[in-house]
Amino acid sequence: MEIRKIVVQVEETFRSAGRPVDPPARKAVVAAVVTNPCAGRYVEDLSILEALGADVAAVLAAQAVAALGDGTTVTAYGKGAVVGTDGELEHAAAILHPRFGAPVRAAVGGGPSIIPSTKKTGGPGATITMPLVNRDDIWSFDEMDGAEISVPDAPHPDEVVVCLVLATGGRPLARTRRPG
Repeated sequence: MEIRKIVVQVEETFRSAGRPVDPPARKAVVAAVVTNPCAGRYVEDLSILEALGADVAAVLAAQAVAALGDGTTVTAYGKGAVVGTDGELEHAAAILHPRFGAPVRAAVGGGPSIIPSTKKTGGPGATITMPLVNRDDIWSFDEMDGAEISVPDAPHPDEVVVCLVLATGGRPLARTRRPG
């Protein structure tokens, strides 16, 4: 795995709708800009990207947990990838789906819910918005949210921006409930 750079973004919401958010809602988004070993050619066996997914997930999860701080309980997660123009969406799928989840769950102490994802092809500065869900209950409305990130100089055509978002506390002032 070749990482060109890692970008860490932490958002803390202290007030919303004129009211305090206590404790503050927090999201850490971490993006790694990695070389796509399959860029520019059709590759039938994408196992190299599946292995890359496990490796980069471990790096992203460690960085995101550290950004949220020791002792923080992660309640929600999501993931995404922007593939450079010499790649294809299937490259993002190979990175994000088969092996990405296990290192993330190990870093956050579990999470039976799927880690929702999004993927797209784009050039430098492409923004990606990732969905979030509760790590233990995909139907917990409080954590259904989104987070976005953009890396101004990535992805190059032969790169992938691989992203992970971890959150605590759900949406600020969440009060939408499941029916009965």
